[in-house]
Amino acid sequence: MADASRPNVVFVLTDDQGPWAAGCCGNDEIRTPNLDRLASDGVRFENFFCISPVCSPARASLLTGRVPSQHGVHDWIRERNMPPDPARYIEGFTCYTDVLASNGYVCGLSGKWHLGDSLSPQHGFSHWFCMPHGWSHYNDAEMIRDGRSEVQPGYVTDVITDDALAFIERNKDRPFCLSIHYNAPHAPWTGHPQEIVDSYDDCPFKTCPQEAAHPWIVGGMRQNLGNRESLKGYFAAVTAMDVNVGRVLDRLEALGLREDTLVVFTSDNGFSCGHHGFWGKGNGTLPLNMYENSVKVPFIVSQPGRLPEGRVAGALMSQYDFMPTLLDYLGLPPVEDGTLPGVSFLPVWTGEKDEARDEVVVYDEFGPVRMIRTRQWKYVHRYPYGPHELYDLVGDPDERENLVDEEGRQPVVREMRGRLGRWFERYVTPALDGLRCPVTGAGQLEKIGGEHPPEACFEQKRN
Repeated sequence: MADASRPNVVFVLTDDQGPWAAGCCGNDEIRTPNLDRLASDGVRFENFFCISPVCSPARASLLTGRVPSQHGVHDWIRERNMPPDPARYIEGFTCYTDVLASNGYVCGLSGKWHLGDSLSPQHGFSHWFCMPHGWSHYNDAEMIRDGRSEVQPGYVTDVITDDALAFIERNKDRPFCLSIHYNAPHAPWTGHPQEIVDSYDDCPFKTCPQEAAHPWIVGGMRQNLGNRESLKGYFAAVTAMDVNVGRVLDRLEALGLREDTLVVFTSDNGFSCGHHGFWGKGNGTLPLNMYENSVKVPFIVSQPGRLPEGRVAGALMSQYDFMPTLLDYLGLPPVEDGTLPGVSFLPVWTGEKDEARDEVVVYDEFGPVRMIRTRQWKYVHRYPYGPHELYDLVGDPDERENLVDEEGRQPVVREMRGRLGRWFERYVTPALDGLRCPVTGAGQLEKIGGEHPPEACFEQKRN
C-alpha cells in the first residue's frame, strides 16, 4: 500500500490524439469505454493546451515545466536519437521524474521517449523500455531494453502495456511513477487489430468532416483527405489503445492499488483528421498552424477518494502547469528558480477553485509562430512578417473568420500582441529563443548550442 500522502503515479501519454478523439470528449462515434470510465472516476479538463503543437517540444515541456524557448526543443527530433552520436536534448534541466526519484519513487518508462539518446535511462528513470525513434510500425516493432534494440513480437500497443503491467507487479509494494507512452494513434494508420478496424466499416465519421484542402496544406498529408481507410485506422488505433488503458486500470484494481494511485491521461499534441481541410497537427500546414485541434489535447486526472468524480473543469491549463501541479499534489518540493512559467492547478483538480491563475490565459509557440489564448480571443503572431490571425472564439469557435485586419478589432490586436510579447520576453532564454530558429515542422537535427547555432539545427525540406 502506498502512503496516502504520497500516491503512486501512472502517467499515460498518447501521440497525436485530437481533443475530440474520445467518447468522454463528446465524440459519439469513436469507442473509448475505458477513457470514459476514467473520466467518470475523475476530473476531465476540456481546455487543456499543449505548449507546442508537435511531439518533442511538448514532451520536453511536460517533463521540465519549461517552454520550448527555455529548453531548446522546438520541433520533433529528427536526428541523434540513436548511435553513433546520440544527444540528450533536455540534459541539464530538472524534470519532475528527477524530483520523484530523489524522493523515494521508482520511475519507469514504457514506450516513446523521443528526446534524444533513446538507449540510455535518464532523468530518474530506472526502468527503460523505449522506442528507438519518434514513431514505430505497429507490429513486430523494435524496442530498447537493457541498452539493446530488439524486435518485440506482437502489436506494439499491447507490448508497451505488457511491460507496464510487469513494472507495476514488480513495484507494487513501493511508491512508483510509471510513464506509459503509447505510439498510438500516430501514423501509420495501418496494422491495427483487424476486428477493430472492421468495426468502423459503417461509421459515417461525421465527427471528422473531410473539408476542402486547406491552402497551406502540407503535400504529404493531402492523400488522407476523404480516405476512409485512414479514418478507420486512426479510430482503431485509439480504440486499441483504450483497451490497453483498461488493462492497466484493471490490474491496479486487482492489486488493490487503484485508490493509492493517481492516473493521468493526456496526449502530447492535438490532431486534425480532415478538420480545416488537412490531416496533422501544428506542422500539418505551412505556415505552421495553431488551430484548436492542434493545440488542445484530452486531459484526465483520477484518484478515487481524493479527487472529485465525474467533474468537467473548464479552466485553461497548459502543459507547463503540469509539473508544478503534480509536485504540489504529491507534497513534494517545487522546482523554484524564478524562471518557470507554470502554476499549480491543484485547487482546480480538487474542485476548490475554478481557476488557478488570476489572468485566464495560455500561451503557445512553435518556432517563429506564437499564440495567446483567452476565453474569448485567440491571437496568432508569425514572426517576422505574418500572416497573423485573430479569432473570436465565443462567436466563432471553429475559427472560420480571421478578424486580424478588421479596423474595429485593432484595439484587441494591439492588446493581445503586447501581452504576448511581454510574456515571452519574461520567460525566454535568449540563446534558445524560437524566434531565432528556422522551424518549418520538418524536424530538429541538432541540440542548440556550442557548434550548433539555431539556424543550423532544423530541417528545411517539406514535401
